[in-house]
Amino acid sequence: DRAVVATAGPRYFGFVVGGSLPVAVAADWLTAVWDQNAAFYAHSPVAAAVEQIAGDWLIELFGLAKGCSVGFVTGGTMANFTALAAARHALLGKLGWDVEQQGLFGAPAMTVITSDESHVSIFASLQMLGLGSGQVVRVPTDDQGRMRSDKLRSILAGIQTPVLVCAQAGNVNTGSFDAIPEIAACVRERPSWLHIDGAFGLWAAASLAHRPLAQGLELADSVSVDCHKWLNVPYDSGLVFMRDAAAHQAAMSLHASYYVTASRAERDNCNWVPEASRRARGFTVYAALRFLGREGIAEIVERCCQLARRMANRLSQAPAVTILNDVVLNQVLVRFSDPSGKDSDELTAKVIRRVQEDGTCWLGGTTWHGMHAMRISISNWSTTEKDIDVSAEAILRCAGQK
Repeated sequence: DRAVVATAGPRYFGFVVGGSLPVAVAADWLTAVWDQNAAFYAHSPVAAAVEQIAGDWLIELFGLAKGCSVGFVTGGTMANFTALAAARHALLGKLGWDVEQQGLFGAPAMTVITSDESHVSIFASLQMLGLGSGQVVRVPTDDQGRMRSDKLRSILAGIQTPVLVCAQAGNVNTGSFDAIPEIAACVRERPSWLHIDGAFGLWAAASLAHRPLAQGLELADSVSVDCHKWLNVPYDSGLVFMRDAAAHQAAMSLHASYYVTASRAERDNCNWVPEASRRARGFTVYAALRFLGREGIAEIVERCCQLARRMANRLSQAPAVTILNDVVLNQVLVRFSDPSGKDSDELTAKVIRRVQEDGTCWLGGTTWHGMHAMRISISNWSTTEKDIDVSAEAILRCAGQK
């Protein structure tokens, strides 16, 4: 069926997309059958309990600060939106401004700082929150897309306002991680909020081999992650964690005469996310965590990273192929050249089109340091070495290297 791309298949390497674990699919079916509106404890005590339990498991798995609040959302964009809304509340609150009541007209100034490699969802969230993507101060990055802490320190020296700093755990192109401990040290002595966009990279913290990449997560004020990536649950599933539960709840919760609110000992899920009516997303996450455990999650992460290195090694053996990044996680950037001097951007784009038409695997393109590149993301639980070898052969064949 040409109207459907096999995004859940083991040879889909386009966006960072997991497959669906059978246990998570079963839980998703039950979610549909039970048809719970997960907004209120009164509507669904089980949804409230499951989200709290699954959230606490993930706080421990990722090594986040104890006592973090958690919200279940659609994915990284809404997780970032929720975190930045809480940051806006907290930072303006330090200046005596209640943004939920007073709005932004006449509000005191705050400064938003990102790297020049931050994900587009950060800027989308800033736009929706009225903070303006065009007002952002962007910190230069190194050759792997990591925020330069020395440049951040210099920029902060000239800023007097409270700052919201957005760092990354997993660059969407290279998989690299910002140096979170260094960034946290830069902002610690001033009114600040440190947010970590960890959509897929946060899962590295589950692996002993890759945990050093994510060092310092416990220093963040907020962290976002997608479960429909490396946890391999069906779409859609994202989470946001925050150290300041009061700011989190103040930025999200609403009250109405007909709401049946929970007691202080119970959890109303709508107090932690932008939506009221919503699907009970916690069931699939709970099921996947119970099935995999810490060791199972680590095994998926480590295997995908090993397969990414295998793909890079197979492709790099061809003379006209260049791997553009250090393959530290599950991302591989590839560029193709022609000995005759043909434009490499045009050739790389042509190879990507041929691969997509060939159908052996699916991958996409990106722009990296002004160059067009093939972007390969490996995050499916069912991908094998054979899938990598067959796909690498198809890519080289489409590039005229076989």
